[in-house]
Amino acid sequence: MPKLLIISFGLLLFADADIPGSERLRSAPTGTFSHGDEIGVLPDEAAGEQQPAQSDASKKAKDATLQEYSKLELIRYVSGEFAKATRDLPAGKEGFLFYVGKPLSPEVLQRAVATHGAAVHIGDSAQITKLEFRGHAIAVDVNGGGRGKRSWRDHIQFGMGGTMPTARTTTTDPNQENGPPGLQPGMGSTIFLEFSKAVPDLTPEELKQILSPFLDFAKQRSASVHWVDTLPPEMKKAIQERRPTVGMDREEVIAAIGKPEHKVRERDSEGNEIEDWIYGQPPSKTVFVRFMGDRVTSVKQYPQ
Repeated sequence: MPKLLIISFGLLLFADADIPGSERLRSAPTGTFSHGDEIGVLPDEAAGEQQPAQSDASKKAKDATLQEYSKLELIRYVSGEFAKATRDLPAGKEGFLFYVGKPLSPEVLQRAVATHGAAVHIGDSAQITKLEFRGHAIAVDVNGGGRGKRSWRDHIQFGMGGTMPTARTTTTDPNQENGPPGLQPGMGSTIFLEFSKAVPDLTPEELKQILSPFLDFAKQRSASVHWVDTLPPEMKKAIQERRPTVGMDREEVIAAIGKPEHKVRERDSEGNEIEDWIYGQPPSKTVFVRFMGDRVTSVKQYPQ
C-alpha cells in the first residue's frame, strides 16, 4: 500500500509538471508577428500590391487638367509657329472637329473640304495664329482661322487718385491677338481638338504631336527666326537670351518671351498712352514690360 501511494504521488507530480508546458504550446500561436516578419512571408505578392499604387499616382499626374502656366507656355511656343500642311484643311467657321486619341478619318476631312472649300492646301506653309482654350477643347487657328474676327468687350476700370478719373483698359485674355500681319482672321482654317474630358496638362511638344496628322513642324523654322537675323545685334542677342529690353517693339518682345498673360492700357500724367505687358503673377516672379507708343521704355521684375 505505501508503495502504491508513492507511485500515485509520483505520477501526479509528473502530470502537474507537464501542464505549464502544454499551456505554453497552446498559447504560442496567439502571439503576433513583427511587421517585418509579415512582409517577408510573401515578398512577391507585396511588391505586386505596391506597383499599382505607383502606377495610379503616375496616371493621376498625367490626367491633371491644363494649368495656367502650361497654357501660357503653349501660347508662347506654339502660337506663331510655322509648319507644313500635310492635308487640305477646310475653310469656314465650322472648321474641322478632331477627337484627340482617335484615328483621323480622311473621308470625314475630305467631305468637310468638299463642302466648305480648302483654306489651306497640302504642302502649303502654315502658321498657328491663335489658340483658344475651352473646357474640353482647344481651337487652333491656322493662317488666320476660319471663324472671322471676334469682338470682345474690354473691362474698364477707373482710378480714384485725381480730380479726373483715369480710364484703364485691361485685356486679360492673350488669345485675342489677331496673329501676325498679313494673315487675316476668317481667311484660314480652324482645327477643333476635342478631348474626352477636360483638356489635360500639355507641353508645347505634346500639342504639336496632337496636330501632327495635319501639320508637320519638324523642318520648319521658328516664327521668330524668319526675321530675327535682320535685327540689330543687340536685339538679336536679347531674343536669343529670351529677355526683353528697352527699345524693342511688340514683335520683338513676343519673339523673346512670348505673349503676355495680361495687358493694362492707361495714360500717364502727361496724357501719353502707355501699355504694360505683365508676365507671371505676384507673389511669384513677375515681369512688367512697359510700352510708350510702339517701343519698350522700361522693364521691371519683381521680386528682384
